[in-house]
Amino acid sequence: MDYIEQIAFGRLTSGVYPKTSVSRIINFVYLQLPSWRDDPARPKKKSENQLNLSLSKYLNSIDIKENFPMVHFNREEYQTGQSSVDISASPKKEIIIGAKLYTKYNPVVIFECKRLPTPGHNREKEYVTGLSDKDGGIQRFKIGLHGADQDAVAMIGYLQKNIPSYWFNEINKWIKDLTKDKLKDICVWDASETLKDFVESPSIGVARCLSSHNRTGIVTNSQVVIHHLWVKM
Repeated sequence: MDYIEQIAFGRLTSGVYPKTSVSRIINFVYLQLPSWRDDPARPKKKSENQLNLSLSKYLNSIDIKENFPMVHFNREEYQTGQSSVDISASPKKEIIIGAKLYTKYNPVVIFECKRLPTPGHNREKEYVTGLSDKDGGIQRFKIGLHGADQDAVAMIGYLQKNIPSYWFNEINKWIKDLTKDKLKDICVWDASETLKDFVESPSIGVARCLSSHNRTGIVTNSQVVIHHLWVKM
């Protein structure tokens, strides 16, 4: 049984919710990826910014009253300093998840988005790291530039070449390489940070997996769990 078959949504309205609400929002986005990709009205653009804008518009257009009546998806949510994350989900009304209050100005969950393969010279590993440039997807979560106040976040991979299992193995190879060369990156990487729990739905071209990472910088939690959501474009 794959992830899509396992997901069951309950009703969300304004009020107090368990921490599992974050996972439900992430699952909701994952479920929408194939229908967004296959939407005949979607502009067939390939750049990351255009895909992010298209996806956030699509998510906001869906009638989600039965599941997430309070969630709005935003573009370019500012994080630490001048850094911004690609898409965020914020409540339309004040809500409490766990013991934390969220307003429309506080994202419940954030999504960093990357094309695979990453275009450009010397950027092939940007899903994981930008080395000293600090523009790697996972890297920014590790050093607290993104999601410093969250312990569960998501990354969306737009797969424009190769199949999901290829990228699962390739990304894990990049992470393992970083563990062997401690001077190669501004982050310290550990073999435990490789992607795990890979599940694919080949018939609709989506896959997902998880990873857990140690963090540095000014963060509220020394570890962050990343949900990796991939769609074959």
